[in-house]
Amino acid sequence: MLYLIPTPVGNMEDMTFRAIRLLKEADLILCEDTRTSGILLKHFDITDKHLMAHHKFNEHGTSKAVVERLKGGETVCLITDAGTPGISDPGFYLVREAIEAGIEVQTLPGATAFVPALVSSGLPCDKFCFEGFLPQKKGRLTRLTELSTEPRTMIIYESPRRVVKTLEQFCEIFGEERRISACREISKVYEQSVRGTMREVLEHFKAVEPKGEFVLIVAGCDEKEEYAAKADTKGARRDKPFKESKYQRKMREREMQDGEGETAAPDMEA
Repeated sequence: MLYLIPTPVGNMEDMTFRAIRLLKEADLILCEDTRTSGILLKHFDITDKHLMAHHKFNEHGTSKAVVERLKGGETVCLITDAGTPGISDPGFYLVREAIEAGIEVQTLPGATAFVPALVSSGLPCDKFCFEGFLPQKKGRLTRLTELSTEPRTMIIYESPRRVVKTLEQFCEIFGEERRISACREISKVYEQSVRGTMREVLEHFKAVEPKGEFVLIVAGCDEKEEYAAKADTKGARRDKPFKESKYQRKMREREMQDGEGETAAPDMEA
């Protein structure tokens, strides 16, 4: 049996009783970082366990051996540094290989960063799309332009060192009046959600240094915005060429430079 076990994104009290029990019973625990997971396991008095590193740089190589152990009847648990495996973290490839080999796979409910950020954002959460980390360079402008007319609430992960630049891009492409909730340090002592328009939230983090990992909850495009965007596009096609902004031209030129000589797309940051 393969178990995917969520681990706390900040507060150790978010660990479930079932997760602790399964980790204690496991024959093998796969960890994104054995040092980080070792601290977690020690906290819950989970000792004398065989830990194996399993991350985005080696998962294609380790998965085959793990599947063979699963076929042999062992119980394997997969954990990451924080949150639910497979959500912007390793997990998908091993799960696919295990299923193809006829292994039963179960994922425990538990900690993940985007659900509390979404629910506490004050934005519609009946329908939403999860984007995770956006492309850092190649394809970023294209993806942001596509998302500008997305009607559902959007969930985007970002690091503190890039969040101001990302908010500036949002203002340019989504519009300064689009609503956003920037949630950081989820479940930790200094958890905070800064809510408002794109411009308001940008100005806040220009004045206050961003700290901690961010979950950005962005309001979807309303019907009026979507209609106007489509009308502008049709008008541009019918009457005159599309006039891109200075930012869009700069991003397009940078993507073209980054793409020169590139043979494969880089891995997305986890």
